[in-house]
Amino acid sequence: MQNKNQTLPSKELLENSFLADLHIHSKYSRACSRSMEIPQIARIGKKKGLSLIGTGDFTHPAWFKELKTQLEFDPVSDLLIFKDLPEGPKFILTSEVSLIFSQGNKTNRRVHLVIIAPNFEVAEEINLYLSKLGSLTADGRPTFGISCKKLVLDLMKISEKILVIPAHAWTPWYSIFGAFSGFDSLEEAFEEATPYIYAIETGLSSDPEMNWRISKLDHIALISCSDAHSPAKLGREATAFFYPLTYENIYSSIKTGNLAFTVEFYPEEGKYHYDGHRSCKVCLSPKEAKALGFKCPKCGGKLTIGVLHRIEDLADRDETYRPSNKPLSIHLVPLIEILSEVFNLSPTSKTLTKLYEQYTSMADTEINLLLKLPEEDLFNLFPEKLTEAILRVRKGEVFVKPGYDGEYGVVKVFAAFEPEEPYLKQQTLFSF
Repeated sequence: MQNKNQTLPSKELLENSFLADLHIHSKYSRACSRSMEIPQIARIGKKKGLSLIGTGDFTHPAWFKELKTQLEFDPVSDLLIFKDLPEGPKFILTSEVSLIFSQGNKTNRRVHLVIIAPNFEVAEEINLYLSKLGSLTADGRPTFGISCKKLVLDLMKISEKILVIPAHAWTPWYSIFGAFSGFDSLEEAFEEATPYIYAIETGLSSDPEMNWRISKLDHIALISCSDAHSPAKLGREATAFFYPLTYENIYSSIKTGNLAFTVEFYPEEGKYHYDGHRSCKVCLSPKEAKALGFKCPKCGGKLTIGVLHRIEDLADRDETYRPSNKPLSIHLVPLIEILSEVFNLSPTSKTLTKLYEQYTSMADTEINLLLKLPEEDLFNLFPEKLTEAILRVRKGEVFVKPGYDGEYGVVKVFAAFEPEEPYLKQQTLFSF
């Protein structure tokens, strides 16, 4: 069992940066909460400590109409302001598209991309272009039969200030590096459009440390976003940018990789971190999966290959590699999960919701409580066990049960997991 403290951002770094969550969805995306509306997103985002939030789904006509009604353009920042909450958070026009196409030796490439637009006028041009490729009304995340290369080159003709970022880059089914439908490099996927790809979203099941192992990504910015489908999930991962809070700064920071730090899930908690077979409750490390011939030891069916396995396949460095010129990667546990363990309450209980509201109000925001408040203030303001839990999370002292095949992993602060069957992963104390 290892116990190495993770490096936290300095006070100066925290004061000179702001948190952004650039990838979310609206109520018009499938499997998303009806509460994903601008007033709720703004209110919860502010409570989380976010200064900038992606609108998500600007390609959907009904949502785009709501955005134009509820948000107004701020000429100082070239961002958007919610009229009923002008003090922030601000908004930036974002959407996710799903591409299904044939290329190379695969006939079923499935890649998700996040598109970021500088203003409503450019977003309208994007929507007009995409409407000729397929339906925009069926889903907030529309699907098109076009290659990554062609989409990017066509978008650059509209405006070179558009950003295109591969979403959740490592998930098995729908991503740029996915085990089942992806590519082995950005160059293979985007070809001559590769120079316009400045960043990838690492996703919940991977973190920057894992991506540092691949030298081909050294020049790529690694951003983190929540991909939230409900307001409670906002900010579970986020990217900290240096000020000023403007579109131009967001664009140039992503283009140059000049980021302050990222806020990460423990990647083991992501639902595709390990290999496995959910139906049989089988969770395996890459080494264990290879030893079993990628077959489920219970039913003999094909295993879902997880993110860590895919990283191992493409990595040309070992897991100890740490670059000197990359932003900090801060691993946190969502406050609602900490409160659930500390007070032994269901994550959906009304009592837990009241505690969350009470404690975030006392700290001003969730990120203040999890990351910014000094230890002395924590002990003065909050119950001792909660304070101890927060300090353990800051140090990286948590027990993690890896997620696999669509099943989220579990993080515990105080208690290890019970031993399981021999082919399942045993408890480990992770710290970064």
